[in-house]
Amino acid sequence: MKKKVWLSSPHMGGGEMKYIEQAFEENWIAPLGPNVNGLEKDLEKYFDGEVHVAALSSGTAALHLSLIMLGVEPGDYVICQSLTFSASANPIAYIGAQPLFVGSEAKTWNLCPKAVEAAIEFGISKGKKPKAIIAVDLYGMPYQVEAIAELSQRYGIPVIEDSAEALGSTYKGHKCGTFGDLGVISFNGNKIITTSGGGALTLKHVDFKKKAVFLSTQAKDDAPHYEHTTIGYNYRMSNVCAGVGRGQMEVIDERVAQRRANHRFYADLFAGRPEVRLHAEPSEDYFSNHWLSVINIADANRTELKQMIRSFKQENIETRPIWKPMHLQPVFKDAPYFGDDLAENLFDTGVCLPSGSNLTDNDRDRIAEVLTQVFA
Repeated sequence: MKKKVWLSSPHMGGGEMKYIEQAFEENWIAPLGPNVNGLEKDLEKYFDGEVHVAALSSGTAALHLSLIMLGVEPGDYVICQSLTFSASANPIAYIGAQPLFVGSEAKTWNLCPKAVEAAIEFGISKGKKPKAIIAVDLYGMPYQVEAIAELSQRYGIPVIEDSAEALGSTYKGHKCGTFGDLGVISFNGNKIITTSGGGALTLKHVDFKKKAVFLSTQAKDDAPHYEHTTIGYNYRMSNVCAGVGRGQMEVIDERVAQRRANHRFYADLFAGRPEVRLHAEPSEDYFSNHWLSVINIADANRTELKQMIRSFKQENIETRPIWKPMHLQPVFKDAPYFGDDLAENLFDTGVCLPSGSNLTDNDRDRIAEVLTQVFA
C-alpha cells in the first residue's frame, strides 16, 4: 500500500525537546511550571499584547470555562454557529443550557448576522435573552467581526470567539482570538501547532485570567487547607505539553506560510474549473491561516465529488467531509435553528483536502494526479 497522506498531521519543529528535557530535569511534571508560564507569555506576545492567555488542557475546556465565566446557567440560551465541530456546542450541554443554532453566510461560511439577530429576538420573545454568542473562525477563516460586534453591543450579549482552528489568521491586521470578549484556541494534534492535546483561553482583562486559572485548578481557595467555595475543574495544561507548545511557537509563522502555500497549490489546480469553489478570503481584510483547504462542488457535479473521494481513498490519501451542521446532528435534533440551507448544502457538496504543513512535493504530486484524473 502507498504511504498515507494525512489530512493534517502533527509537524514538529525541532525545538520542542529542549523544553521537554528541561521539564524532566527540573521535575516539573505537573499542571503548572515554567513551560506553562512561558507558553502563556509566548502567546501573549504573539497576540501583540491585546489579550491575556490561560493555558488549558483543551480548547473544549476553554469553551466550557468561557460559558461559566459569563454566568451561563441551566436553561439559558446560547447562540452557536451550526457549521462547526461538535466541540463548539458540547460545552453548552455540559452546563444544561440550550443552544440556538445559527446558519452561515456565503462569504466566510461563518455566522450569518441576520440569522443571529433572529435568534436573539426569538430568545427575547421567550423571556430569555441569550447569554452568549459563540462565533467560529471556520477552517481558519475569520467571521464577520464588525457585524457580530454590532449585534453584541446593541443587545448586550458577549461574544466567545471560537478560534480553535484560526491561530495565525487575522482580520484587518488583528489576530483571531482577540475579537471576542473571550477567545478559544486549540492545540490538538491536527491544528496549526500542537501541544499533543491542549488549548488556551484568551481574555481581555488580567482579573479574568486569574479567575480562569483559579477555576481550572479545582477552585482551591487561599487557605492553609483545601477549602472550596466554588466548583472547580481540572483543566490546566501540563508543563510537559506546554514545553511542546513552546517549541511549536518558534515555528508558527512558518507553519502558517506552509498551510497558505497548500491553499495556493489547490487554487492553481482548480483554476478554470468554475464548478469547484475553493474556500478563500472574501477581501483583503481577511487573512486565513488556511488550516484546512476546503472545496465545494456545484450541485450538478456531485458525481465528480463522489469519484474524487473514492479515488483519494484508493490512493491512501485522507480527505474529510465538511463539518456536519450541529442542527442536523441527532444529539441536537430538538434545538432551534435560524438561517437558510447554506450550511446543509456545503456539507452535501464539500470536502476537506490534505492541508498539513508537512506535505511533501511527492504528496502534492499524488494529489494533483488524482484530481487530474477525476476532472479529465
